[in-house]
Amino acid sequence: MSTTPTDPDLPMLRVPGMRALFWMSLFGFAGYALLLPTAPLWATRGGADEGGAGLVNAVLMLATVAVQTTVPWSLRRWGWRATLITGVLLLGLPSFALMLTDQLAGILAVSAVRGAGFAILTVCGASAVASLVDATRRGRAIGVYGLAVAAPQLFLVPSAAWIAESIDFRVVFVLGAAPALAVPFAAALGRRLDDIASGGLDTGDEARPGRGRMLLALALPSLVLLAVTTPGGALLTFAPQFRHGSTVAVLGLLGFTAAAALSRWLVGGPADRFGPSRFIPPLLVLCAAGLALCAWSLTEAGPGPAVLVAGMTVVGVAYGSLQNLTLVTAFAAVPDRDRSIASAVWNIGFDTGTGLGSLVVGFIAAGAGFPVGLLTTAGLCLAVAVAALVGGAGRRATPE
Repeated sequence: MSTTPTDPDLPMLRVPGMRALFWMSLFGFAGYALLLPTAPLWATRGGADEGGAGLVNAVLMLATVAVQTTVPWSLRRWGWRATLITGVLLLGLPSFALMLTDQLAGILAVSAVRGAGFAILTVCGASAVASLVDATRRGRAIGVYGLAVAAPQLFLVPSAAWIAESIDFRVVFVLGAAPALAVPFAAALGRRLDDIASGGLDTGDEARPGRGRMLLALALPSLVLLAVTTPGGALLTFAPQFRHGSTVAVLGLLGFTAAAALSRWLVGGPADRFGPSRFIPPLLVLCAAGLALCAWSLTEAGPGPAVLVAGMTVVGVAYGSLQNLTLVTAFAAVPDRDRSIASAVWNIGFDTGTGLGSLVVGFIAAGAGFPVGLLTTAGLCLAVAVAALVGGAGRRATPE
């Protein structure tokens, strides 16, 4: 599959297919963001403890990771249009089923089905960016795509739990079906990408590394992504349960998601100009520092809630920036024909980290408290920062 050349002066949302991708992603991630903090809270209403609540998003991400490995095959077998429509329906429609039960087993089943849809949305969305836009503008294109991904989280993650508790959980569950409204955009984008695929599919002339070598090249960006999404998943899942109360949780999540959205967008230009690798280790250290602030604020003798909000905002800067930088790095590491594989591996790193944050920090918190859980993820960030310096971040990834 070849990327369609585009006018370098053309605004990003006027590139054919980018507007449909933007709206499909906006609706899709709206449903994801609404249920990310609400479904675990719904489980606690049904009698689940912190560990059970953590399982809700862990199962979502486990199903996502399992299905992501099959998405490249689905694109080859069924094409973009059918795959994308299936994805948004699987992500959206099961939200209605949550109105039928607050028992953990039923919620986990819904999470598994939604995870399959989320797998399709994430792999196809990231891969679509690389198919629609030339490599020289890929960082900026990923930034625009990142706005569509992050904007729903900016507004809906902080408010979803408040809406559920102050108005009604059923309101959130109805709104959580929003991905199903993206079917027209998924169909339009799918037609565009199917046309690109049929016009530029693999000619056989491009040099292709072995599968093992390609996966090795993708290992470092995936590890970096896992390191930053593990604490990100923990904050998104457990902020409503932190000791400072619901208002502070909303402010902290607002700071986290706003910083993530803006940094993912703004880092695209520097990534295109200088290459992404030089920014990765400092951002991992920044993430660890923000997590240390969060952990400090949650101790009995710690400072006030303002430090928690500040710490979550700092983590958001690293969280958003590293999403963009690692995706640019992943696409640069593989031939064009293997972009869907790069997208799948990148998304597996993202969703594995989010699931680990929910699961591991939940179980640590049940025994030792949230400060210990967050400091554990800070240590992971520092370890991966060292690995990035020693294992290849010194090699500057330059634009193609």
